[in-house]
Amino acid sequence: MQIDLPVVWAAIIGLGVFIYVMLDGFDLGIGLLFPFFEEKGDRQVMLNTIAPVWDGNETFLVLGGAGLYGAFPVVYSTLLPANYLPLILMVVGLIFRGAAFELRAKATRTQHAWDMAFICGSALAALCQGIVLGSLLQGIKIADDRFVGGPFDWLSPFSLFCGIGVLFTYATLGAGWLILKTEGELQRKMRQVMKPLVIVLLGVMAVVSLWTVIGLPAVAHRWFGSGNLGWFLPVPILVVACIWGIFRSLRMQHEAIPFILSLALCFLGYSGLLISIWPNIVPPSLTIWQASSSHSSQLFALVGTVIVLPVILVYNAMQYRVFRGKVREGDAGYR
Repeated sequence: MQIDLPVVWAAIIGLGVFIYVMLDGFDLGIGLLFPFFEEKGDRQVMLNTIAPVWDGNETFLVLGGAGLYGAFPVVYSTLLPANYLPLILMVVGLIFRGAAFELRAKATRTQHAWDMAFICGSALAALCQGIVLGSLLQGIKIADDRFVGGPFDWLSPFSLFCGIGVLFTYATLGAGWLILKTEGELQRKMRQVMKPLVIVLLGVMAVVSLWTVIGLPAVAHRWFGSGNLGWFLPVPILVVACIWGIFRSLRMQHEAIPFILSLALCFLGYSGLLISIWPNIVPPSLTIWQASSSHSSQLFALVGTVIVLPVILVYNAMQYRVFRGKVREGDAGYR
């Protein structure tokens, strides 16, 4: 039996992108939460919770991008030209965030400026990721496997609202991570911050879902008219269950459960997206089979991925195991 390599590669890339969103999401979320905590000690603890792992988290963004380039080259000739500006701004945001992370520790008089760079870089990267997501979901104009739209087709109220949704998603992940990794007054503050974040996030998810049904007929048909309702129906039910679980765990003073359920909430949103566009990789019409490279190219790349991917996963698992536990003010870290 021949392996359907486009499906295999779609699964690998989908996994890589989700792991990136899950891991770098709470990294970016900490930058988004920075403005609400002006105490120098609080900010230092917040940074120290991600200091050992933040750069490794971005490995999966490279995996997703390299996988697309090797397995689905047509995507590069459509998705990138359609989103050049937000993608460039996303990279700029990630660069600013990384530079600020490293340089604020060496700064004295300019530390506040680097804090602002960290905040703005995190916000810009998260917002642009959401805009690209919204642009993808609303569809990209394609003819002969090429992008034929305008340079600002990505800019719409829907894509901007998706950008705002990603901001709140990452902020929620960041709050959950800090509840897990901190203690005392900072942890108490994070519990207070997470409650309104979750409420707003639920509202944003509801608005995006309704907007999708009303404004994107192709996606609405996929939800309700193509036999996919049975796959999609559990998603909103589980979302409500996760929201209830988060509030209950916050009330019960649990430390790990709010973060775990925020990850589950992120996964459910990601699953809803995949259900909405499958088997397209660039909506509304470019499928994974149409966009795939040759069988030999995908097979060659798969051999290397099978060797390298487990190493990356083990390395990331080990770094989280080594640096597990609470982070306290005064612990060694970026300073």
